[in-house]
Amino acid sequence: MDIDGTVAVVTGGGSGIGRALAEALAGAGARVVVGDLDEGGARETAAAIGAAAAAVRADASLSADIETLLSTAESDFGPVDIYVANAGIMGPSGLGTDDDWDRILNVNLLAHTRAAMLLVPRWQARGGGYFVSVASAAGLLTQLGAAGYAVTKHAAVGFAEWLTITYGDDGIGVTCVCPLGVDTPLLQAVTASDDPVGRLSGASVVRSGAVISPDDVAETTIEAIRADRFLALPHPEVLDMYRRKGSDYDRWIAGMRRYQRSLD
Repeated sequence: MDIDGTVAVVTGGGSGIGRALAEALAGAGARVVVGDLDEGGARETAAAIGAAAAAVRADASLSADIETLLSTAESDFGPVDIYVANAGIMGPSGLGTDDDWDRILNVNLLAHTRAAMLLVPRWQARGGGYFVSVASAAGLLTQLGAAGYAVTKHAAVGFAEWLTITYGDDGIGVTCVCPLGVDTPLLQAVTASDDPVGRLSGASVVRSGAVISPDDVAETTIEAIRADRFLALPHPEVLDMYRRKGSDYDRWIAGMRRYQRSLD
């Protein structure tokens, strides 16, 4: 896909990976609407980009707020060509509560499905569009200590797979981004948590590979969009981990238990 001249929406664009993606898309020639619950952060990102960006306070899990992002993009720049479903939360450690599950499912999964419900008919009518799902290596492997994060990231990967299989012939491209550790406020918060299980979650990420910058993730993602490649792996070693998991599932589970014990 040629990014130059496109219109993009990035959720969770006020900081971290979202901010890096918004800036990278703009650097590639896109005009960008930056959405975030933190309106100040969204405005900072848009200001850093300049006239090619607009900021909107938006809850990426609400259909009404997604519609606001799309209508803002259309009124300011034109119909949306690229939608980056980046907003995400870590959620609680352990099993959590019913309320915890409602929240993390809404943000990490249903934000993607609700955006697709609004976008797919428009993209079919226009003959194409591009959906970027920022998931995690946890969606291919797992996340120690945090059931909600592990499950919703698996679900995000599964939805992205379904989306590209179902609508790829309609010209709708999909890239699913699955990094390991990235130096973001989310990772910083979990590694500094007062909760020992939360700290275990953070340690499992930090010790699994190099902690890279959000700009590294954005660079890999831009390359994947241009190549219309489904899986974007800022940490290439994740593919080997995934293959080992699939080749002997029981052995992989035993290894993850050993890894968890070593962190304890």
